[in-house]
Amino acid sequence: MSIPVTPVTLGIDQARSRLHELTVIDVRTPGEYASGHLPGALNIPLDSLRSALPEIRAAAGRADVLVVCASGNRSRNACALLAEHGTAAATLVGGTKAWAAAGHDLQRPAACAPRSGWSMERQVRLTAGTLVLTGLALGQAVHPAFLLISAGVAGGLVFSALTDTCGMAALLARLPHNRPRTTDLTATLAALRTR
Repeated sequence: MSIPVTPVTLGIDQARSRLHELTVIDVRTPGEYASGHLPGALNIPLDSLRSALPEIRAAAGRADVLVVCASGNRSRNACALLAEHGTAAATLVGGTKAWAAAGHDLQRPAACAPRSGWSMERQVRLTAGTLVLTGLALGQAVHPAFLLISAGVAGGLVFSALTDTCGMAALLARLPHNRPRTTDLTATLAALRTR
């Protein structure tokens, strides 16, 4: 039985000074990862983390693990999951947004075009806005009951803010363009084994 460990946080300057000695795992979607990530970060999306636990646990035995995402929310969830399974990991305060805002470079795969993917936050805003406008338009043109679509999205956004979770993001992360190809995850896990 594993003893749970308490996740810790690293500030931007702390992470930058230790980057060469850390195993960095980016838990964003592949599209978000391709749009820019910390130098040397490996992409293991949050919904694939459980299947990568043995490799992450082994990597944590060789070097400290830093988990990153866009803002720090998903990486906190990832650290909590790792802690439940007895693996210590730190999260980057503010995520890649704070890293870039501090003037540090983000790495991008050479084969990717500059607009390789939308962040999850942007995908959620587009989806929520589209659903609200659709509900309003159908409510006016077809039947007032369609206004419930807009009300449901509004309720979901309030719930998301209160719980610091996002069901819509969880659903969008399952779309094909947000999921890693099996070969990508296999290659990432192989790279993690060698670190």
